[in-house]
Amino acid sequence: MIKTVIFDMDGVIVDTEPVHRYAYYLQFSELNIEVPEEMYTSFTGFSTRNTFQTLKGFFPTIEQEVEDLIQRKRNIFNEAFDTKEDLFLLEGVEDLIKDLYAAGIQLILASSASKVTIDRVFKRFKLHQYFTDIVSGEDFPQSKPNPAIFLHAASLSKAPKENCIVIEDSTNGVKAAKAAGIFCVGYNSHHSKMQDLADADLIINHFNELNAQKISQLGA
Repeated sequence: MIKTVIFDMDGVIVDTEPVHRYAYYLQFSELNIEVPEEMYTSFTGFSTRNTFQTLKGFFPTIEQEVEDLIQRKRNIFNEAFDTKEDLFLLEGVEDLIKDLYAAGIQLILASSASKVTIDRVFKRFKLHQYFTDIVSGEDFPQSKPNPAIFLHAASLSKAPKENCIVIEDSTNGVKAAKAAGIFCVGYNSHHSKMQDLADADLIINHFNELNAQKISQLGA
């Protein structure tokens, strides 16, 4: 019986991807580099640190230190986030979160996003009250598909790993969940382009396909 649901954030709870994309591509322009769409898509699920570490490997012309690159990207993102009015929770996810919470199922966030970004999203949409724990990818040296973030999230669960599920929308996220040995629901979000969810244990197209009762029986 499922007692804990581990949520990814970007592309699952809220679609901040357009804001991230704006920030990254403005910075790519400043750095005078051209990042192909396929390469950018492959970074889905990466932390900002891992993204820039990878980019520095591809583009030797990037002279700035990774920490400086991260801070610049964060500044662009924060300014854009705070002025973006058309930012909403993904359809159906708030109802699912409230249903799970009311049913006594523990909710944990495990996102590649920075703590600052997670806090911005959670404050804007008043989500802190529903989640017992928040895990940020910035605390781990390797991003998804490395399973470390989900293994840590599962260690915070009130139940064994076998009684947890992960909800993910990215190729790297699904791989990380499966590498961690956790049942994975793949959310086929139209916001998450070119992602392969084939390894997920269950694939949904809308959050109305799930509720607390259905989730509690998953993996049984």
